[in-house]
Amino acid sequence: MQTFLNRGVKLLLQIACVLILAQVGVLAKPNILLILSDDHSASHLGVYGTTDAVTPNLDAFAAEGVRFDRAYTTAPQCAPSRASIFTGRSPVALGVTRFTQPAPKHFQFFTDVLRDNGYFVGLTGRYHHLRGKMRPHPEVMKQMEESGLIYIEDRFDYIHVENTKGESGLSKVAGSFTDFLDAEPDGAPFFLYYGFNQPHRGWPEEVRGIDFDPGKLTLPFRFPDLPEVREDYRQFLLSVYELDLGFGILMEALEKRGLKENTLVIFMGDNGEALLRGKGTLLNHGCNVPLVIRFPGVTQAGRISDALISGEDISVTILEAAGLPIPDSMTGISFFPALKGKTYDERKLVFTERGTHGSSLPTTTQHLDLSRAVTTHDYSLIYNALYQLPYAPVDMDGRFAWTALERAQAAGKLDPVHEKMYFSHPRPLFELYDLKNDPHQINNLAGTKEFEGLQSELIITLSKWMVREGDYLPLPLFRRR
Repeated sequence: MQTFLNRGVKLLLQIACVLILAQVGVLAKPNILLILSDDHSASHLGVYGTTDAVTPNLDAFAAEGVRFDRAYTTAPQCAPSRASIFTGRSPVALGVTRFTQPAPKHFQFFTDVLRDNGYFVGLTGRYHHLRGKMRPHPEVMKQMEESGLIYIEDRFDYIHVENTKGESGLSKVAGSFTDFLDAEPDGAPFFLYYGFNQPHRGWPEEVRGIDFDPGKLTLPFRFPDLPEVREDYRQFLLSVYELDLGFGILMEALEKRGLKENTLVIFMGDNGEALLRGKGTLLNHGCNVPLVIRFPGVTQAGRISDALISGEDISVTILEAAGLPIPDSMTGISFFPALKGKTYDERKLVFTERGTHGSSLPTTTQHLDLSRAVTTHDYSLIYNALYQLPYAPVDMDGRFAWTALERAQAAGKLDPVHEKMYFSHPRPLFELYDLKNDPHQINNLAGTKEFEGLQSELIITLSKWMVREGDYLPLPLFRRR
């Protein structure tokens, strides 16, 4: 009888503790859904002010959460950018500036911390780029295995990779999300990394229910007005629309399962779009990406933040939102207070890098551009260590829009501004831009007397970061002969 009473008292105490802890939010671990678009600059969402981008689902989502206008990935390429998101470190520190190199296994992912604290962790959608090149040379794969670099299957509870492009791809979105939820153990909070293929190149020429008239599109300032450029842009916008459809399907599935109110949803681009002066460059359109976050009960609907955010910061922010410890190895800065509209010690600088892309030997910046950049709220300094290489856009070199530019340039038909943008050779060693007064980054202030002091200060800042991160590039802080 006494044992029974003791058990009863113990049970009542446990229930009381649960209720008290729930009141203060200790046990309310949120579900977390991280959604990445592929090759997508901030400028191409309706909510960011682009009139031609049709994105009603993402715009509606932004109206319920916080839109960040100054979010930057750590690199203008998928693989190093995603490695930073998961580890809270720069690609330089991770040793992944070579596009096909996975992060060493000893670097903790934030998902490792989630798993250690009861989360069911999954990955689905776009091939994740967390294990390097999809089909490396057999000898390279053998060495990667021997070096312990093939480890993703051990770090996620659930993996299902699928292509989200086209009607067939979109038709799988809800089902793949539901399959993940069905695999989740009862009572466990979940984390899901959902990767869309859109709007990576391989764009659709048509999408059911919508089209864009190339002649009526408002071309971004950086685009020369050529028929081929307009057609290229039309197809890109179709892919952005497809992305929005897929996002809407995912949000509808989340709500149907009754999970909306306890799920932190993060939508972000993995790097800039594969258009002119975008992907592969350290200019704004290469690294400044959309970042919109909804966290019911935490975020204030429709708020806009101009806080500087780095891809390194996603991991630590997620862990703080979940009330979990942040590993010492992570160097990101949590912007969780910004979700709540509170002031905090914001980052003052964002650092970005560019290394190899693909496996070909370089003749242009399409395949290799060793560059580093530091960005403040007002200025951006870019250090082009391989300034001798001519510019060519990543994933666009050899395609019809770029070859049209080359023909126009050879015929002397490009206007001086676009001639300077794309065919100046050699490129400048340093580029310095006033982001407020020159948002298109046309007027290079490097080398001018007026900005000599600022240039020197930013070069020193960038050099110190390169030393801290163990960078292999020659420092930009060098003595001229």
